[in-house]
Amino acid sequence: MAGSIYNRMSLEEIGSISSLEGPGAMQSLLDTLSDSTSSTTANDLDLIFLKGIMESPVGVTFRVEGGELVIARILHGGMIDQQGLLHVGDIIKEVNGKEVGSDPKVLQNMLKESSGSVVLKILPSYQEPHTPRQAFVKCHFDYDPSHDNLIPCKEAGLKFSSGDILQIFNQEDPNWWQACHLEGGSAGLIPSQLLEEKRKAFVKRDMELSSTGPLCAGIGGKKKKKMMYLTTKNAEFDRHELRIYEEVAKVPPFRRKTLVLIGAQGVGRRSLKNKLLVSDPHRYGTTTPYTSRKPKVDEKEGQMYLFMSRSEMETDIKCGRFLEHGEYDGNLYGTKIDSIHEVVDSGKICILDVNPQALKVLRTAEFLPYVVFIEAPNFEVLKDMNRSAIEAGVVTKQMTDSELKRTVDESERIQRAYSHYFDVSIVNDNLDGAYRSLRRALDRLNTDHQWVPVSWVF
Repeated sequence: MAGSIYNRMSLEEIGSISSLEGPGAMQSLLDTLSDSTSSTTANDLDLIFLKGIMESPVGVTFRVEGGELVIARILHGGMIDQQGLLHVGDIIKEVNGKEVGSDPKVLQNMLKESSGSVVLKILPSYQEPHTPRQAFVKCHFDYDPSHDNLIPCKEAGLKFSSGDILQIFNQEDPNWWQACHLEGGSAGLIPSQLLEEKRKAFVKRDMELSSTGPLCAGIGGKKKKKMMYLTTKNAEFDRHELRIYEEVAKVPPFRRKTLVLIGAQGVGRRSLKNKLLVSDPHRYGTTTPYTSRKPKVDEKEGQMYLFMSRSEMETDIKCGRFLEHGEYDGNLYGTKIDSIHEVVDSGKICILDVNPQALKVLRTAEFLPYVVFIEAPNFEVLKDMNRSAIEAGVVTKQMTDSELKRTVDESERIQRAYSHYFDVSIVNDNLDGAYRSLRRALDRLNTDHQWVPVSWVF
C-alpha cells in the first residue's frame, strides 16, 4: 500500500458515488471507513464500491484459504473484470460493514440481500497483473456444466458441443479455463485439457474400431480376403487417442493440397471422386496405386497400376514410403506418399479415398487436406439406391441386406472414431445431390475464411 486506504478508489470515484447514489451512499461509505472492526490495519485494506451488482452476473468465484474468503478467479467480460477493481488473490473481509467470515454461502447471501450497490472491504493481493495468452480451440467433445460434479460453480460453466470454436481467455488454473463462444456472450468455465484427459482416462470408450475390422476395402475380383491397412505413423494408437481440444487459427481462403474422401465401403466415395476428376481434370488429379503382382497381358504401366517387385515394395513399406498398403490374393497393393506430392507439384488438388486411419498422417501442413466424410444414409434409403443403380445399369451386383446393414454400421463407427478430423460431412442419399453438396463445400474454400490447426500456420 502507499499508506492510503483509498488506493483503489480515487476522490473522483468517491464523487461519482455521491452523484449516483446520493448523500446516503456517501455517509454509508464513510461510516464503513470509520467503524471498521477488522484486526487488519487500515493501511492494509482497500474499499471497493460496486454499483448495480445484482443487475448482471458478477463473474467471480471464491475459495477458502487460511480461514478467509479469497477470490479464486475473475471471469473474462464479467462485471468485476470490466470494472478492474478486484483481482485474483484479494481477500474479502467485509460486505457493507459486515464481516463475511469464511463461508462462501454467507457472502452469497449478503450480495443477494444488497439493494443493488455494495461496499467491499478487502485485503489486496498485490499480485502483478499480466495479460494471459489467448487462443482459439476446436472442441472434440460435448460439455454441459449442469451435469459436471467437478466444476466449482455450475452457473459459471460454459456449455458447448463437439465442433464448436471457443476463444480461450485464461488458462492459469490447471483445471478450469475461461472461454466464450465466437458468437459472443459471457465467458464461462470449461474443463482444462489436463482435467478432461484425467477424467476420460478412467472412462472406457463405448465402442472402439477394431484394427482388423471391416474398414478396409478389397481391391476387386470375386475372391474375398480380409485386409489390414497400415499407416506410417502407428495407426493403432488412433484407437487410444483422447480427443479434447485442438488449437486452431483463422486464415483467409487458400487452396488445399489434397481432398480426402472418407467413408464406409459401398457408400459412393469412388463415384464422387470420378465425377470430380471428369468434371475438372485441370484442377483435380489422383494417385496411381502400386502393386507387386505381375502385369496382365493387356495392362500398361501406369494405366491402372504401377508395378514393382515384392521385395522392392516391402523395402519401401519398411522405410515409411507408403501412406497405406494391404495384401490381396498374395499380392501387395498400396499408395505411395511421393505419388501424392507428384500430383500436388503438377498444380492439381490430389483426391484420395483412403482408409480413415491414414488421416493421422495426412492431416498436417505437408498435405493441407480438406477432409470430407461421405456418410451412409439409413438402411432403407441405401437399399433403394442400390436397386435404382442396378435398374439404371450403373452397377451389376445387388447388395444383400447384411451387406447394406454392414455399410450403415461401419459408417457410424467411422463417424464416432474419426469425426474430429472431418471438415464437412455429406450424407450420400442421392449421388447427384451429394455431388452438388461436395462442389458447394469446395467452392466455399475459395471465398470463406477457414479454421485450421494452428500447426499449419506457425
